[in-house]
Amino acid sequence: MNADTTRTAAGSTSTQPASSADAAWRREHFVSLLRFAEASIRTDGAAQWLDDEGRPDTSHPVETWITARMAHTFAVGHLLGVSGAGEYAERAITGLREVLADAEFGGWLAARGEGDELVGTKEAYAHAFVVLASSTGKAAGIAGAAELLTEALDVLDTRFWEPERNLHLDERSRDWSSTSDYRGVNANMHSVEALLAAHAATGDPKWLERASAIGDQVVAWAEANEWRIPEHFDASWEPQLEYNADRPRDQFKPYGATPGHGLEWARLLLQIDAEAGTPGQRTAAAAALFDSAVADGWDTDGGGFVYTTDWSGTPVEPRRFHWVAAEGVATANVLARATGDLRYVELEREWWAWIRENLVDTEHGSWHHELDTENRPSGVTWVGKPDVYHAAQAVILPELPLTGSFAASARHAGQILA
Repeated sequence: MNADTTRTAAGSTSTQPASSADAAWRREHFVSLLRFAEASIRTDGAAQWLDDEGRPDTSHPVETWITARMAHTFAVGHLLGVSGAGEYAERAITGLREVLADAEFGGWLAARGEGDELVGTKEAYAHAFVVLASSTGKAAGIAGAAELLTEALDVLDTRFWEPERNLHLDERSRDWSSTSDYRGVNANMHSVEALLAAHAATGDPKWLERASAIGDQVVAWAEANEWRIPEHFDASWEPQLEYNADRPRDQFKPYGATPGHGLEWARLLLQIDAEAGTPGQRTAAAAALFDSAVADGWDTDGGGFVYTTDWSGTPVEPRRFHWVAAEGVATANVLARATGDLRYVELEREWWAWIRENLVDTEHGSWHHELDTENRPSGVTWVGKPDVYHAAQAVILPELPLTGSFAASARHAGQILA
């Protein structure tokens, strides 16, 4: 793609030129994010949590979801021509296969600490990211990724998929003998992302069908709830709207509505249509999710997106998390391509200005993961800078054609960062 243009969903150039300086900054910043993340990859391939200055924080175990995200992000970088990215992607794929895989019971551990210390819970969330990492790795030609993808898809299919509901359950015990009563949308959201990538990597229509079914179910729930997505459910998939009312800052299962997820789902709906060749089918739903999330989540006074709201749209946890802003600019970009509406272009510009002023850490690298309501680095829920996945995807997305997955988009774009 030319640096001074954007692409529509169909791949043609937009009539709204982007700043050449902004495009150059995006490309440079994507590379800088990968350079920052290199320190997370241990010699055995497992990815460590990084602190605010980018140093490994060994008080955290190595986790499957972080390792998989880093494998995916470095593989995208390799497809785009970032020097050295393929080596780190291959190392992280090895970490998933040899460090975090559960050799005794199959699947992937949630985390592994020092020595024999491990978290054996089997999480659909983490397994979805293994599918994403291996799909992207296969597209990038990373050694071991194709074999990993075959195994990861089998585990996600046989251990987590509930065919009678067309959704994934959330958690099982290490030996698979027991299943949590909790069901959640977050794991299914990242499963959609992973299944779209798997469809692009394998051509198997089953994965696209599943991604579409999950997305359409979430749309139905959101539309019936004023476009605020119910996040938590019981084993019968009945919404539990008061779940974790006493834990509004939970990293993965907070109380209430999560505007960032409304934004992320809106993007994924458009990517489902891109992968399925059905442009426009889910655009109205994506726009409705986006508008609700922005109305509830964006602070028009000081800027920034709040983390959670109650079911009337009143903020519950007003701190600003970096991933929400990343999903905001990414979704505004794809909605602008899908609709041609300049309102999304203006919002994208406004939010990038806020991100560059408040979230991008020009001293130590990467983005501050959490700000307080005065837009100062906080660190109540998110301490340090554990991964660059959201930021890296958001910053490079305007440089890529819109497809169902970042791997496919990067492959079509070619080695633009070489």
